[in-house]
Amino acid sequence: MSQTIRRLSSRDPEFLSTLDALLAFDNGTDAAIEQTVAEILASVRTVGDAAVLDYTRRFDKLDATTMAELELPLTELAAAFDGLPAVQRDALEQAAARVKSYHEKQKLDSWEYTEADGTRLGQKVTALDRVGLYVPGGKAAYPSSVLMNAIPAKVAGVKELIMVVPTPGGQKNQLVLAAAHLAGVDRVFTIGGAQAVGALAYGTQTIPQVDKIVGPGNAYVASAKRRVFGTVGIDMVAGPSEVLVIADGSGDPDWTAIDLFAQAEHDELAQSILLCPDAAYLERVAASIDKLLPTMPRKDVIAASLSGRGALIHVSDLDEACVIANRIAPEHLELSVENPRVLLDKIRHAGAIFMGHYCSESLGDYCAGPNHVLPTSRSARFSSPLGVYDFQKRSSLIEVSAAGAQTLGPIAATLAHGEGLTAHARAAELRLK
Repeated sequence: MSQTIRRLSSRDPEFLSTLDALLAFDNGTDAAIEQTVAEILASVRTVGDAAVLDYTRRFDKLDATTMAELELPLTELAAAFDGLPAVQRDALEQAAARVKSYHEKQKLDSWEYTEADGTRLGQKVTALDRVGLYVPGGKAAYPSSVLMNAIPAKVAGVKELIMVVPTPGGQKNQLVLAAAHLAGVDRVFTIGGAQAVGALAYGTQTIPQVDKIVGPGNAYVASAKRRVFGTVGIDMVAGPSEVLVIADGSGDPDWTAIDLFAQAEHDELAQSILLCPDAAYLERVAASIDKLLPTMPRKDVIAASLSGRGALIHVSDLDEACVIANRIAPEHLELSVENPRVLLDKIRHAGAIFMGHYCSESLGDYCAGPNHVLPTSRSARFSSPLGVYDFQKRSSLIEVSAAGAQTLGPIAATLAHGEGLTAHARAAELRLK
């Protein structure tokens, strides 16, 4: 049996407490990071462009004298797209088309209805005016994240999308720029870190204040997003990536092992868990892990992730697997079984559900169509994937007729008097005949 990943059994009397300990992730903040971020945000809020330029010199080694030097012309994004190898350009276009097609089905519509006395009630849906998109730079370059964050915003009708991406030492990732061009990003600034979040949240002399900030980042970016929430909206503060696989033993164990690796290679804190009622299949997956791990370029990261937070769990049956899955509420859930739709109704909490042996989680990451920005750390119990609805807001519409005021007025007045709010009551009563 593989020593790379722990083995658990749901029959163990201590199983649930062991599982909860395995799932636990301290999403707390480092005091030093918090202090640094607080200072950066205060400086950006007070000084503006000059503070952003100073931090960009210090952290990214970009010596610009004006913010204009850090804004990329849209022609450079187009040139990056045109300069891609044909195979990359085609893949980017196909992924973007699929993401757009899926998210167009999420658009909310305004609606109204009229009651018998002429009172009209409804809902008006409008897009956010301006959104900021944070994109990691340097060694981490994720063109897929550009598509997943920018396209839903544009489908929603966001008027202006401003992207910030750090370019340490001036190194620009052409795929990221090409993705920004394809997704219709309106402005791009080569800044990053907490200073970029602050610039988007508060506005500077050059960068206008946005209404919401989306996109992943490091601990400093996450801390900054938490701190500016309320001034602007944010998408979420994500934890490490997760996959939970429910298997019935009918699939190729190599496929399952690689699917566990696909999450584990993100970083040492990523979590990969397999639930299966077939003990022999768990043994085969463990053997596949040992066989395939040495072939992985990121084998050290994968091994650390699997040994630290991974598990192969023997369960009584698939029904119990679903119960445990709902307790875990994973970011990604693979139903690697012969008949996945039989299990679907039993799953209540998961960010994204991948059904069947051919549906690897990586297809969802890049090109299937649904968003890959998903709730982590058990927040799928109350959160949803990023979507068009995150870039739209709703206003209630209330148009009361004279006749309607006679019906609603006494109700409102009675309740207002009960709460001791006399002016509220009088406002309703004055309209009574």
